[in-house]
Amino acid sequence: MSNETWSGPKRLRTSDTEREQIAGTLRAAMTEGRLTLEEGEERLAAAYAAKFRDELGPLTADLPDAGRRAPVETPELRRGLARHATVVLSITAILTGLWILSGAHFFWPIIPLFFLFMGLARHARRGHWEPRYSYQHRVAPWNR
Repeated sequence: MSNETWSGPKRLRTSDTEREQIAGTLRAAMTEGRLTLEEGEERLAAAYAAKFRDELGPLTADLPDAGRRAPVETPELRRGLARHATVVLSITAILTGLWILSGAHFFWPIIPLFFLFMGLARHARRGHWEPRYSYQHRVAPWNR
């Protein structure tokens, strides 16, 4: 035995969730054309083979915003925004019709419509609908 005491591991081990998060970022970069198929496959293999967190960081370091999220506008996202706008406009028409039928002097639909249009504006600004407090979309600590 040596006189040195073990102070624990110097490196933190990575989890399957962290590996999957990096793999998702790499797949998105491949889809966007930021990585070639060969380079993407190499990085994916390295991500799944990684045992420690510090091995994952370099895999996305040269991607936009260190691989956190690259702005993407796809036809699917545009369709999602169009569907969201259609739902908001339909609800607007229904609430306005109910207001007319009720004969109320105060335009009470303004209250729910405010929140509906704020959600639509947020969707349009971000390009996709993402809950404000989602634990699934957290950025890994080594990518901050």
